[in-house]
Amino acid sequence: MDFGIFDLLQIIGALAFFVFGMKMMSDGIQRAAGSQMRNILRTMTKNRFLGVFTGFLTTAMVQSSSATTVMTVSFVNAGLLTLVESAGVMMGANIGTTITGWIVSLLGFKIKLKIISIPLFAFGVPMLFSSKGKMKYWGEFIIGFAILFLGLGYLKSAVPDLKGNPEVLDFLATFTDWGLLSRIFFVFVGTIVTIVVQSSSAAMAITLTMCAQGWLPFDVAAAMILGENIGTTITAELASLVGNTNAKRSARIHSLFNVIGVTWMVILLPVFLTGLASFLESVGMGNPFDAEDMPIGLSAFHTAFNLLNVIIMLGFVKWLVKMAIWSVPDKGDDGDDTKLKFISAGLRTPELATVELQKETGHFGEVASRMSGFTKELINSTDNKEQRKLLKKLNKYEKITDKMEIEITEYITKLSNQEITPRTSLRLRSILNVCNDLERIGDIYYQISKTLEQKIESKIYFTPDQRNNLNEMCDKVDEAFIVMVENLNNPHYDDVSKEKAVDLEYDINKMRDKLRKENLIKIGEEDYNVKSAMVYNNIYSSLEKVGDHIINVTEAVVGEI
Repeated sequence: MDFGIFDLLQIIGALAFFVFGMKMMSDGIQRAAGSQMRNILRTMTKNRFLGVFTGFLTTAMVQSSSATTVMTVSFVNAGLLTLVESAGVMMGANIGTTITGWIVSLLGFKIKLKIISIPLFAFGVPMLFSSKGKMKYWGEFIIGFAILFLGLGYLKSAVPDLKGNPEVLDFLATFTDWGLLSRIFFVFVGTIVTIVVQSSSAAMAITLTMCAQGWLPFDVAAAMILGENIGTTITAELASLVGNTNAKRSARIHSLFNVIGVTWMVILLPVFLTGLASFLESVGMGNPFDAEDMPIGLSAFHTAFNLLNVIIMLGFVKWLVKMAIWSVPDKGDDGDDTKLKFISAGLRTPELATVELQKETGHFGEVASRMSGFTKELINSTDNKEQRKLLKKLNKYEKITDKMEIEITEYITKLSNQEITPRTSLRLRSILNVCNDLERIGDIYYQISKTLEQKIESKIYFTPDQRNNLNEMCDKVDEAFIVMVENLNNPHYDDVSKEKAVDLEYDINKMRDKLRKENLIKIGEEDYNVKSAMVYNNIYSSLEKVGDHIINVTEAVVGEI
């Protein structure tokens, strides 16, 4: 049988077509239903059983267990899910990913795929030109589905049929006579294939196609599918690399769950496959050891294995969490909360990345608000050593706010290179405005610190009334910061009310006006220090500007851009 480089490129191209269709399909539904999926994950993970169902439902919707696991790692990273809750979602994702195998085996090998695919384009393409955003994204989903099946059709025709040339695969016999070692070898092969194509669904399609064309016997293909279960954990592990410790632990739970499941199944595989074959024959689904019925048999094996593994491991969730904590110990750098904590890498749509961005912006707000406390301490301090320490802190935090704004803005810019729904675009612009105001707050406090530094060097002193008034104004600003941070940390920006923030901003303005009026009156008095009055005026005016930026943050949160 002739098989050259062109034939190999045909297979690679068909596989690329399949993966592109799957990505388009997944991205389309995530854009169309991203907020709903976020709400599902947030509200339906109260116990491990609901978590399993949530993971199954989300994966069945997006047709990608990788998307679900990366999303889950993101939510753990953002503190929206606990490790125990994430374990249930990961388990459910494993069951959900078996849906792809059933679609491929039931439709892909039983029906002429062009009969399905071409009419789907007739529905999907007009939807792409719809002025309604969601209709357009549902069109992407339908077209992705059609491309997926076209890719599978080309894959079937590109992979040569070896049924008439069994001698070509004689080399496989070399690897199938080692018993348990043979099974471990093919598990390793399945893992490598999945890592290379970065999709367990694509790896599953390759395996099913090779079985349908007579390339692989049933037991070898089953071992490869077990390897694909391990290979799919790599995506979550990669997504967690730049996350915090809990994100890494969540990804590790997924890996442990799959590796432990594959381990017990590899040992029991011959017995399990024999029992499964008897069951499938008894219900009229054919003999999976025959090439014609093997795709259905492999899909049944994939589902049965994952269901059994979830049932067995569900009682050991706390143990899995302990293992993950032990294997990913705490690191000292996680305690540095002046760095970005929640933004992490990983292929996700902007609709899902906004979860981390909102949490990161809340963290940014907390960092910026600390400068108020340092400034108040500096106003009241009379110790030179303590004053120098506070001046250094304010200088450090000003640089931190600059850096955080740059990093968040760069992250949003990268997201903006993707297609974004109007709602998400508005949310990202709100976050950009929030970051700009928070960075300006850092600048103002730095300017106040330089004014106070000059005051200290020039040996200018505040009167008791001036100091008390500035303390009172700092307290008002602190109240406004508390409300601002609460609004930033609200996961549902649409539920935020600006009423309280507006009242506090009004109080700050009113106090600034009062202090200005009193200061102008006293400047005319003979014993009133003009230099002290100028510094005093500079600081309360600057604190009022901080109040302006604080209210700007809440206005951006509620959508007043």
